[in-house]
Amino acid sequence: MSVSESKAYEAGMSLPEEARRRLALRLLNSVDPDEAFDQAAEAWLRTEAAAAYDALKADSSRAVPAEDVRAKFEAKWAARS
Repeated sequence: MSVSESKAYEAGMSLPEEARRRLALRLLNSVDPDEAFDQAAEAWLRTEAAAAYDALKADSSRAVPAEDVRAKFEAKWAARS
């Protein structure tokens, strides 16, 4: 039996949030790692992330407390619902 991507999505979205979370993780774990993604992540870490770290070390007044970052993400997430 084959299910279209659209039908699978609709079925998944009808699940409670915790079940969707578990399903999403199972689906992600079922996909083989992509070498291109690994290379892109490595390049990002060596360029953009390293530059941001260096800038923060040079001017620590730019630092944002982790609690503020978390609150901002939580507010954005809550606004999605």
